[in-house]
Amino acid sequence: MTTQATVPRDLADRVALVLGAGSIGPGWGIGKACAARFAQAGATVVAADVDLAAAERAVREIESLGAQAEALSVDVLDDGAVADAVAGVAARYGRLDVLHCNVGLGKAGDGAATTPDEWRRFSDANLTSVHVATQAALPPMRRQGSGVLLATSSIAGLRYPGYQHLAYGATKAGLNHLMRLLAVENGPHGVRSNTIVAGLIDTPRIEKTLAGRYGQGGLEEMRAARAGQVPLGRMGSAWDVAEVALFLASDRAAYVTGTEIVVDGGLSGTVRQAL
Repeated sequence: MTTQATVPRDLADRVALVLGAGSIGPGWGIGKACAARFAQAGATVVAADVDLAAAERAVREIESLGAQAEALSVDVLDDGAVADAVAGVAARYGRLDVLHCNVGLGKAGDGAATTPDEWRRFSDANLTSVHVATQAALPPMRRQGSGVLLATSSIAGLRYPGYQHLAYGATKAGLNHLMRLLAVENGPHGVRSNTIVAGLIDTPRIEKTLAGRYGQGGLEEMRAARAGQVPLGRMGSAWDVAEVALFLASDRAAYVTGTEIVVDGGLSGTVRQAL
């Protein structure tokens, strides 16, 4: 799967908001790739990120694929800003069909090194922001009798991923269950809620957040070590996740709600650990 894959027009005439659509470095992060797939599928896409410049870069890259999007600055740690952004998109376009929460903060290493203030920050980013965003999205979705809530989680929320990541894993586990409960509450209103559980994905973020977690080698050594953990023999790409996000956002997944789809190359079925 590549940036130029043929994409069915599954989301024509729909509006999608992706929180965390920017990228901290060159290349395709998960949020950016998901926003691109939604746009290629015909949706009106709002690509939001705490870094407006990153959101604007995402829009330019989406436009380079022949699709359209708009950039928005949103700090998910600001409850009011999150609620206003979601409600604002719905008001501006008269509807909201897809809300994809793609935010993840954490601190790799010994859990004892995570302070209470850091824990609260990670929990607010990974869990509270999703509660705030989804509660803002539900009124317009309930009124229109349809909608899709998506969140990006991690295998760290299911199992030990091969390196210490306590707060991240615990809050992602909470996210998984939050999305299940939202599905039960809102199914009668035509709103579906699902989680994408990502495995070891090769994005610009890994160089920043996992330095030193795989020994003292460079980036390529880290990539090789991570690939060696996966039964398919490679890390995933952001596009592997984006294809699943597009499926879940579309009517092809009309009977899929309250569950997690694991995108990890088989990693969660193994006991392989970091080299």
